[in-house]
Amino acid sequence: MIELEQEDPIPQGDLALQITALPRETNGFGDIFGGWLVSQMDLAGTAMASKVAGGRVATVAIDRMAFLVPVAVGAQLSFYTQTLEIGRSSIQMMVEVWSDDPLSSEWRKVTEAV
Repeated sequence: MIELEQEDPIPQGDLALQITALPRETNGFGDIFGGWLVSQMDLAGTAMASKVAGGRVATVAIDRMAFLVPVAVGAQLSFYTQTLEIGRSSIQMMVEVWSDDPLSSEWRKVTEAV
């Protein structure tokens, strides 16, 4: 089992996507909406899985996910992917999202999923 929330985290895997969190992606509390973040993670994971597979892929399941901290508007998000397992007809990917908090300039992991 892959353990989420590493103790001394550093980005794992390859950089697959970078994007800035915009005001139109916020929820009612002013934080970036989790559903938008999941869709961006799916894009990053699909791009890397397509390279591994050498063709078309589709997301079948997200086994587990953890939102660790809120994402502020203006944060630069970096999506890292790591191939965990390659089966006969499946690829299991870990996707981590890291952010530079625009208010504190702190680099931190904001979410991850397998």
